[in-house]
Amino acid sequence: MRVDAILSNLNLDANIYELESNYQGNTLHVMREDALAYSFGGNKVRIAIELFEDLKRKNCDCIISYGGRGSNLNRVIANMAFNQRIPCYVIVSETEGDQFFESINDKMVRLSHAKVINCKKKDVLKTVVQVFEMCNQKGLRYYYIYGNAEGVGNESVHVAAYHKVYKQILAYEANNNIRFDYIFLASGTGMTQAGLVSGMIDAADEKTIVGISVSKSKMAGEMSITRGVEQFFPDKRINFSDMIHFEDRYNCGGYGCYNDEINRTIIDILVRYGIPLDRTYTGKAFWGMNAYLENKSIAGKHILFIHTGGTPLFFDDFYGCVR
Repeated sequence: MRVDAILSNLNLDANIYELESNYQGNTLHVMREDALAYSFGGNKVRIAIELFEDLKRKNCDCIISYGGRGSNLNRVIANMAFNQRIPCYVIVSETEGDQFFESINDKMVRLSHAKVINCKKKDVLKTVVQVFEMCNQKGLRYYYIYGNAEGVGNESVHVAAYHKVYKQILAYEANNNIRFDYIFLASGTGMTQAGLVSGMIDAADEKTIVGISVSKSKMAGEMSITRGVEQFFPDKRINFSDMIHFEDRYNCGGYGCYNDEINRTIIDILVRYGIPLDRTYTGKAFWGMNAYLENKSIAGKHILFIHTGGTPLFFDDFYGCVR
């Protein structure tokens, strides 16, 4: 079965349910994006679907992805490209001093027969240009998931995925006679959060959408989200700065960094609710949400935590969390 048939039968309805009625004095719901039934699920599945649809609209015949080691998006892009029989190039960056570890995501990229190009973080731009040139020489009409070589220009495609999801959240609220006051999620590039903010703008709705930074500074994260929303609404002049809530105080110093509290949160949520989290994204975000609620003395509210996926990272991390 080709991926078109697989994805056409994939249930993309929001999987939302109440987790606890008295969670730090609030009612906590969770949206299980990790349960999407393709390539270990996660928000990257929805984003990848949008990217491949855009690739087809532009009549491209190969795809280029980029991310760090263990990238969830690289995994899904490589997997989907294999199913579509589309050549796939995956650029993987690493910083000086990184210890080599082949994660489950990295293994899946390799098993999906993607061409992997490793580079140092400082050489990403040069490497992207080199891959563009290589594709041109092969006569391939390449599609880079982030737009141009600087990684700009494709934000609206990423944003579209969670603009659609916001409508599903509103439908869940209507069907269950509730209204979420806060939405929490892990925020990396910021495009998932930008999609939610865009959906809220279109619906003329009001919620506090809090992105827990997995790496970026507050300023950098807010700029990314702003750019994503502006790209999605190129013809609208909207003042939405007060809708962007990006918290960097819980990122533990950067991408992949964690502390013992995150480890304890991962084990606690696994044992109490049977939900897997990871150190890089969802575990950090859940711990950050807990701290945010406590620090701001938030109580009596309806909270939605969006589990953005990353199940392979849970298994990579698990033995390090259990001591």
